[in-house]
Amino acid sequence: MKKRVLILSASAGTGHVRAAEALAKSFAGEPGVEAVEHLDALNYTNKLFHDFYSKLYIQLVKTAPEVLGWAYKASDEPWKTDAMRLRLDRLQARKLVQFIRRFQPDIVICTHFMPTGIIAHLIEKGVIQTHLSVVVTDMDMHAMWLSRTFHRYFVALEETKAHLLALGLPEERITVSGIPVDPVFAEPVDRFALRENLGLARDRFTLLFSAGAYGVSPAEFVVTRLQQMRHSIQTVVICGKNEDLRVRVQSLVGADNPDFKVLGYTGRMHDLMKASDLFLGKPGGLSTSEALACGLPMAILSPIPGQEERNSDHLLEEGAAIKCNEMTTIAYKIDALLDDPARLASMRRRASEMGRPHAAATIVRTLLEDDLPPLQIDALAREKIAETAAGELV
Repeated sequence: MKKRVLILSASAGTGHVRAAEALAKSFAGEPGVEAVEHLDALNYTNKLFHDFYSKLYIQLVKTAPEVLGWAYKASDEPWKTDAMRLRLDRLQARKLVQFIRRFQPDIVICTHFMPTGIIAHLIEKGVIQTHLSVVVTDMDMHAMWLSRTFHRYFVALEETKAHLLALGLPEERITVSGIPVDPVFAEPVDRFALRENLGLARDRFTLLFSAGAYGVSPAEFVVTRLQQMRHSIQTVVICGKNEDLRVRVQSLVGADNPDFKVLGYTGRMHDLMKASDLFLGKPGGLSTSEALACGLPMAILSPIPGQEERNSDHLLEEGAAIKCNEMTTIAYKIDALLDDPARLASMRRRASEMGRPHAAATIVRTLLEDDLPPLQIDALAREKIAETAAGELV
């Protein structure tokens, strides 16, 4: 019987949505799928709740990232905020529940923890019968991703799986898939021909600098530092949806500057990554996974405290990245890397080894073949998980 698939994301940042879009694209081509729907769960809540999740997050990234780091650490305790979040989310989820009842999905996949609790509650109450999977969109798994009822988890790393096993989750419920990226990231290309197509020089070292989807990084300062490099490189600057930033950066580098190509929002990030030699930017879960899928090493800049810092730790530990702790040293760090071609080659090799460009296909294949019943974590099991996470269980 063909499956009806519902993918739920939340637009707190862009990564959760991009992961969901990658999954929807991969499911759409499967003969065993009757219908696929991707919903941003926040679009089914009231404006106040929507803005709390999305606009507040972006504002904190821009003005007070340390607050996000504090919140990440304070809430990283299994079940600590579970009951409160579920009550709040359920109050906002009436329209979402109505859609789910009409759509009757056989498979539900959540790329954000907010809708996960709602779906788990509906399964527990017998309102719907569906297969619930959770796709964690960072390398580490924060405690808020834990669900009282689920069928399967998809995680980025073997280390993350080891963490869940140590907490007591069954091994057959955890798949190390990687974070899903658009299938176009898996397509091979001729890098040098692609550079010509993008209006770049074939034979110059190419740096891809991303100011983020919303253009909230100090891009002008970074570009000023890049202009001071010893090595002759070409840099593509992505300013995202911030048109004012794009205009300011373009004015800073000047028109027709062969060393800089300044873009706004682009649908060709996969091509730009494949054409580049180094990615400079924040290590968000999706940006990192897309870069690794292209075998593109990273120069990490200003990771958000919490999940991005943890992503950064993994990249540095695996030798796929360098980190610019001070923006004043960006030119120095990249110049030093270019002085060491062997290290740069090693970083590219390690990035390729970490990359999982077929993560979405792995998830699709696993779920279309899966027949696991739901697993409910009872109160005693939840208590043991919390004790283990806190290092109290002996």
